[in-house]
Amino acid sequence: MKITDEQLNHIAALARLRLAVEERAGLRKDLGNIVAYVEKLNELDVNNIEPTLHALPQANVFLRPEADNFLSAKDALRNAPRETRGFFEVPRVIEEA
Repeated sequence: MKITDEQLNHIAALARLRLAVEERAGLRKDLGNIVAYVEKLNELDVNNIEPTLHALPQANVFLRPEADNFLSAKDALRNAPRETRGFFEVPRVIEEA
């Protein structure tokens, strides 16, 4: 599948990427290869295959929650560029419509 300029601009906007002119051709080719691979996977007959989360059986892979030496809130905020009422202050990411 050929990725159009409109699709590439849309994907870049969603990912908040500024693409240089020389990057666009390479990214368009890479995205086209990804879409072609997914289209190839869609040709497989998976009707009798049970859905799985992992290719191999998994046991509980998480560590047990045990207390450790954690930073206090004061220590964690010590090098924060901005702090408000005991929390990290970060720039707004979601724009209002």
